Amino acid sequence: MPCQWPDAGSVIAVAASRSVGNRGSTRALPAKVRAVHDLFVEGQVDADYLDSTPVRRVVVESWQRSLATGVDPDLGTRAAAAAAALTELRKTHPLAPTLPLIRRLLVEDAVDAGVVVAITAADGTLLWVEGDPGACRKAEAMNFVPGSDWSEQAAGTNAPGTALALDRELQILGSEHFSRIVHPWSCTAVPVHDPATGLLLGAIDLTGGSAVASPQTLALVRATAVAVENQLALLRLTEPARPAGAEGARLTVLGADRPRWQVADADGRPQSSVLTGRHADILVLLIRHPEGLSADHLAMLLDDKDLDVVTVRAEMSRLRRVIGNSYIASRPYRLLAPVASDMGDVYDALQAGNVSAALDAYSGALLAQSVSPAIARLRTELSASLRGAVLAGGGLVQLRRWLALPDGRDDRHGWRILHDHPQADPVARAQARGHLAGIDSELG
Repeated sequence: MPCQWPDAGSVIAVAASRSVGNRGSTRALPAKVRAVHDLFVEGQVDADYLDSTPVRRVVVESWQRSLATGVDPDLGTRAAAAAAALTELRKTHPLAPTLPLIRRLLVEDAVDAGVVVAITAADGTLLWVEGDPGACRKAEAMNFVPGSDWSEQAAGTNAPGTALALDRELQILGSEHFSRIVHPWSCTAVPVHDPATGLLLGAIDLTGGSAVASPQTLALVRATAVAVENQLALLRLTEPARPAGAEGARLTVLGADRPRWQVADADGRPQSSVLTGRHADILVLLIRHPEGLSADHLAMLLDDKDLDVVTVRAEMSRLRRVIGNSYIASRPYRLLAPVASDMGDVYDALQAGNVSAALDAYSGALLAQSVSPAIARLRTELSASLRGAVLAGGGLVQLRRWLALPDGRDDRHGWRILHDHPQADPVARAQARGHLAGIDSELG
């Protein structure tokens, strides 16, 4: 007789029934894990002791990371994102087109089985939480709701968050969770990847009673993740041709004009988009940090006081809607290919020792209206690097070009060099003398 694979409904139903009827047979091990957990969070045991306990190594290491990042085992995760920010994340997330498939394979059978199905972004944000209404209401008590942050850094050891941190499928049973409020629950999570690039997109999670962390449930969630990745691959084949890749993209961020993003369409014609100041800030920082930036790091670079991670994620979603999803990867945020820019042209020319080319590319200060502390630093760095190269070169033509720029108008040292330059004509010396007098008068 051929082997038949059980359908989702039977697997979830078995998990639900076992979570009610078989608690006695599995109580001994969870009790030991809970005791070790209590000792660990209270700081009463060391690593050597943990190695001798029945707690799995993957859980111990996650506990240690959770403690090191400051997760409080007696507090829930962070507050959920605002409705507008969550709506924006859902609209632009790559897993959004696969939601009907996930509902058909998992959610429909979970509605009356006492379990919850969650879909997360790669940074741990819960995008959709659906399933049994009663279980969903109970999950709300621990803030397991759309928009909340269930990354390991925010919520401690949990299946979706730790699966994303390790980029591997994972099951967490009861007291293996770092946060005590989650101890009544068990969960199974499997990461989902972009089939073309291999980038981590998010995770699919099944949460419920103890039997949810069973081999059958893992196989079911794993099969769903594979089906989702296959659907993404099929959508990629059938979608319209995209504009040119990031290799053909260009960012303009110098001078008085508004920042712009330019790419070529399928026919090679340039298409330009005006960017907001915040989006231009983000792209400049990603260009200067090819290794990538976490949401926390990016928030600090953009505004070291008032910006939170949820706002950064919402801005990244809006930015992707403007320039397209194919240019920026997540976790960490990074550019998928080099992006040309007028800022980069200046740096490249200076690196090559071509001061004239650097002056040609420099049309003014970098994002002069930006209040980002990191952009302010880059603005000063770029201007000072160009000024230093001009003054060190000693060329009269290059010096006069620098002094004609807004950056050079108040450069007293530069005007003094022009005044004393042996090749300067009387008119140039007179202009320099008058400019110096004006600077001195303004500065008292």
